[in-house]
Amino acid sequence: MADFRGIITWHNPKMRAIFDIHTYKPKKSLLPYLKTEAFEWSINQHFEQVIRHCASPRKPFEGTWLSEKLITAYIDLHYQGNAHSVEIYKDNQLVGGLYGVHIGSAFFGESMFSMVSNASKVAFHYLIERLKQRNFTLLDSQYLNEHTAMLGAIEIPAKKFKENLKYAINSNTSFT
Repeated sequence: MADFRGIITWHNPKMRAIFDIHTYKPKKSLLPYLKTEAFEWSINQHFEQVIRHCASPRKPFEGTWLSEKLITAYIDLHYQGNAHSVEIYKDNQLVGGLYGVHIGSAFFGESMFSMVSNASKVAFHYLIERLKQRNFTLLDSQYLNEHTAMLGAIEIPAKKFKENLKYAINSNTSFT
């Protein structure tokens, strides 16, 4: 992550936030958005737009952990086929999305954004569905926060995470 000065530092939390891909169930409050055609979605169609929206400063932080150097690195990973985005549209306008990195059968969720209510939650739902379809085994969220907890993230000790990670990166699956 980049700090407010743009200096990149590595993070390895003692407790790691993950999602259990196979037990995920959308919240009841999200179901109406999934059953109607309120949103359309796509994969990897507007990766750079998604990451730039994610990099926009947001309250209460007024800063971003995504420096231009990191954005460029993620875009390079995308062109190499290792970083992916889920985009959400309303009335043909990009209104939400997320992106992350894919190694083996692990997906590392990096960031998400929402310009209208529930758009990032819908993107997360479609991400989970994609990971289930493609036999992914690990969805990493790094840190537990109010938003990831609401989506169903749990914390596991770093040792357990590393065991899961070792299995996942030695498994092979495709995101696309």
